[in-house]
Amino acid sequence: MVSTTPAFNLKAVLKETGLAADTLRAWERRYGLPLPQRTAGGHRLYSQRDIETIKWLIRRQAEGLSISRAVDLWNEQLGSGSDPLAGPVQSTFTSTAALPAQFTVLDTTLDSLRARWINACTDFSESTAEQTLNQAFSLFPVEAVCLEVLQRGLSEIGQLWYENRANVQQEHFASGLAMRRLDALLNASPAPTRNQTVIVGCPPDEWHAFTPLLLSLFLRRRGLNVIYLGANVPVSKFSDTVKNSKANLVVLAAQQLTSAATLRQTALALSTAKIPVAFGGRIFNLHSDLAETISGSFLGYDLNAALDEIEVLLNNKVKPPQPRTASQIYAAAHQAFVSKRDQIELTVKESLEPLSIAPEDIRTGIHFLGENITAALQLGDMAYVSAEVDWLKVLLQSYEKHPQQLIHFMETYSQAVNININGSGHPIIDWFTFEIEKLRAQ
Repeated sequence: MVSTTPAFNLKAVLKETGLAADTLRAWERRYGLPLPQRTAGGHRLYSQRDIETIKWLIRRQAEGLSISRAVDLWNEQLGSGSDPLAGPVQSTFTSTAALPAQFTVLDTTLDSLRARWINACTDFSESTAEQTLNQAFSLFPVEAVCLEVLQRGLSEIGQLWYENRANVQQEHFASGLAMRRLDALLNASPAPTRNQTVIVGCPPDEWHAFTPLLLSLFLRRRGLNVIYLGANVPVSKFSDTVKNSKANLVVLAAQQLTSAATLRQTALALSTAKIPVAFGGRIFNLHSDLAETISGSFLGYDLNAALDEIEVLLNNKVKPPQPRTASQIYAAAHQAFVSKRDQIELTVKESLEPLSIAPEDIRTGIHFLGENITAALQLGDMAYVSAEVDWLKVLLQSYEKHPQQLIHFMETYSQAVNININGSGHPIIDWFTFEIEKLRAQ
């Protein structure tokens, strides 16, 4: 076991490793490796493990790796539960003789690795999926694998589900593996080298945490102190954490229309308390004008844009634009719909002609549509619900039902709204009329 007791000053370390002082300081500042302790006077004190870490990095450079890739490899090995200094270090150049049999004749581009990982996940083969990721991380930078294999892989599996070519169990299996790997990488990230703190999390009712976790990892790898709060975080928890940590920025992520509405409420509460807020997520990519309804700074349409915008927000005082508010007609419709929603849904169930679809799926469809109508009314535009109606189409397709069934469902729901909140439900009924006409024209 290599000693972790701080015992060597900078001069002794430079003599032992042959590294230049400026280079060592740059490694510590940019990558957090090594991470010496300090004396009361502020002087660096290194342990024997720090020295061996430096030597390990130098050997990886001698093999042809850049210092950033060598640090990535160090973090990957820690993330997988192994100590890079525990035994002989395998060359980072991949040898076909050292690979499992299933890898010896396969392509090793990011596209092929992603395809192999997707196949392993849909086959519920955890060992193959993990081996594929291990190989990907040994060949490519962490950011590239996370974006091109994990993020795009999950997106493609989601598309397979949407096309009824994958089931929800396969999607959950893949998500679980991806989240577990990101957790390991985040835990293995070096200590912060910058004095700025960013809080990242999902607003209430948002359970899709992959993107904010991935963003947390990338921010941590940039040296920031990141506090990742995860999914479904109450507004008060964001406020409390900001006060306790003196955070510089809160980043919120929403993937669904329903969570865009709770994100709006969360951002408004934080902004009112003078807490800087930034936000993004899938739903804002679907509706480019939706960001105008949120108090805070929009982070853009992809992860790289988000990272750049966060840097701007941390280093400059940026005043976000005033959010757009819903009209009085929408505010009245929202109040009426929420107060009568139980009666509306009961009317739908009583009026809907029997469908050869599982009763629990019908109940899910009614609840899902009600949740999205509520969110759209809060956000001020019923058109936001249109993209979400595709979920109902997929449900009917899975039962091989004619589109007329969806038209009947939506007509029944529209009539229930009219019966229960006639006079206040015009935005809702107008939207149903438009969508039904579209369906009939198809």
